[in-house]
Amino acid sequence: MATALTTAAGKARTLTLGSGGTDKLPPLPVALVKAIGWQESGWQSGILACDGGIGTMQIMPATATWMNGKFGTKNDVQTLAGNTDLGAELLDELVAYYGDSDFGGNYDLAPDPVTGKNPLLDLVIAAYNAGAGNVHYTTVTDPATGVTTGTSVIPNPGYVSNVKALMTSCPCLKG
Repeated sequence: MATALTTAAGKARTLTLGSGGTDKLPPLPVALVKAIGWQESGWQSGILACDGGIGTMQIMPATATWMNGKFGTKNDVQTLAGNTDLGAELLDELVAYYGDSDFGGNYDLAPDPVTGKNPLLDLVIAAYNAGAGNVHYTTVTDPATGVTTGTSVIPNPGYVSNVKALMTSCPCLKG
């Protein structure tokens, strides 16, 4: 299981954009992919949730079709390798979506060294669980100072907190 998640995280992917172009994405943090898998399923690859989520990464069938189309892949949601790849592809799609639309093409998921926070990471984690349509980021620039600040709308802060805690303290990180 750990190997499949590490492999999925380590792939540099090229995303096909709606405009017809492509976006090259850096590999995902292994701790993020492992923590999402742990939060979603406890690393149970054969699990089927009552809402239709499948496998370790709890991928919905429509999401599998969407990700395979976006990334030009043929991953099978029913296999461990396919499921973990689809989950990583979804994370990459969310990094690209929020990174491009809200952070000027910045895909850095590392915490800010001063504040320890990263709103992009929070948005990606929240949207993995709640859907991108339910997670928003708004920036406001103060005309007097020129300082831009951002505000996140995260409907599932407990989920985000759990995943972020798992990224540093999960038993799953040892494997």
